[in-house]
Amino acid sequence: MATVTTSIRTDAQLKQEADQLFTELGMNFSTAVNMFLRQAVRMQGLPFRPTRDVPNAVTAAAMHEADRIATDPEAQGFATVDELFADLDA
Repeated sequence: MATVTTSIRTDAQLKQEADQLFTELGMNFSTAVNMFLRQAVRMQGLPFRPTRDVPNAVTAAAMHEADRIATDPEAQGFATVDELFADLDA
C-alpha cells in the first residue's frame, strides 16, 4: 500500500497533549490519526457524535464548586482515602 504525507494544522499545546496520550496508549500520532481515518471510512461518518454537550445546572454547579475547592488554599484535603474515611467517621 502506498503512503502519502499529509500535513495538518493544530494548536501546539493540543498536539503535545495528544502525543503524550497516544504514547501512553502505545502508539504515535500518525497511527492514531490513521485509526481515526479508518474508523471514519468504515462508519461512513465521524467515529463520534459531534455535540455541544452542555452540563445541566446541577453538574455545572458541581464543576464550579470543584474548581473553587481546588483553588482554595484553606480547603481541607486528604493524602489517602483512609484519611478521608477517618474524617467522615469522626
